[in-house]
Amino acid sequence: MRLFIFESEANTGLRAFAGDAAGRKLPDQFRPWREIGSGPLGERSSLQTVPRYDRRGISAHGFQLWRVKPKMAKPG
Repeated sequence: MRLFIFESEANTGLRAFAGDAAGRKLPDQFRPWREIGSGPLGERSSLQTVPRYDRRGISAHGFQLWRVKPKMAKPG
């Protein structure tokens, strides 16, 4: 099974994992969704901003949402 990574174009900083490439189960209120990556389930992603996913959430709901934290400028 492949895991697909999406970002919301309606809500900056919102990302999602989904089990299908079309993202059919992703919440409508944050559409449109744009696929930004994919890989085999269980493989570590090459994207540095991707947190660990919860297989139970994806199995139960078809997706998992998370927020990307804004990068803070380093002082000096």
